[in-house]
Amino acid sequence: MKKLLIGVCAALVLTGCANEFNRVYKTQDYNYKYEYAKECFANGKYVKAITLLEELVTVTKGTDNGEECLYMLSMAQFCNADYEAASMGFKKYYQSYPKGRFAEMASYYAGESLYMSTPEPRLDQSATVMAITAYQEYLDIYPDATLKRKAQERLFDLQDKLVKKELLSAQLYYNLGSYFGNCVMGGSNYEACIVTAQNAMKDYPYNSMREDFAVLIMKSKYELAHQSVESKKLERYQDAEDECYGFINEYPESKERATAEKYIAACKRFIGDQREED
Repeated sequence: MKKLLIGVCAALVLTGCANEFNRVYKTQDYNYKYEYAKECFANGKYVKAITLLEELVTVTKGTDNGEECLYMLSMAQFCNADYEAASMGFKKYYQSYPKGRFAEMASYYAGESLYMSTPEPRLDQSATVMAITAYQEYLDIYPDATLKRKAQERLFDLQDKLVKKELLSAQLYYNLGSYFGNCVMGGSNYEACIVTAQNAMKDYPYNSMREDFAVLIMKSKYELAHQSVESKKLERYQDAEDECYGFINEYPESKERATAEKYIAACKRFIGDQREED
């Protein structure tokens, strides 16, 4: 009986809350509606806050409450994990109120919203590039920003995601190896791997995956030499040998050092045999 009474009381409370929200939603007293929306936001009732604020943004435009209303709507959307809408809202706020009370935070959260919606590295990284741009603009406009350190950390994370994307692409080319069905205009997957890895190392010189790219370049150059036509083998084996020595010099403690040494021995044998034939 006690449980039944508790259930009935809870249902009445929920019904009462729903009825109250419906009354607020329908009222033309926008000041009251605005205060109620602020209360919903403060209490973490973001869906209700968003429902009210979407109307109030239009109604309060140009008034004293308009600025806060737009920022609060964007923040409610962010807290409700609607990152696309939040990003657009923060950007709109900053464009409308470039010197407003919440301008710095709106600039930061425009990037943060994009950051939260970036996909895994295997997928298209357009959102990642947009997030990098947003954070960079935030740091450029606010060099002494409150969230400067956090924004910088986000930029490093996003760059790592782009680097990972390039690493996966290079690894795919290497794995395809001698499969010519993927090659365009007679090219080689190993050549594509080398170019992709070298470009990534050039574009992101301080990335944490440099050794991984270096391994792929070394292995691809050796495999490229191995599969080449006779007229190109000597030059490519020499290039592969140089690459292996360079790899050992730069990464003397690498777990792939034994592979590099094995390749060097194979390259020397081929080069030596060619010289004897000459």
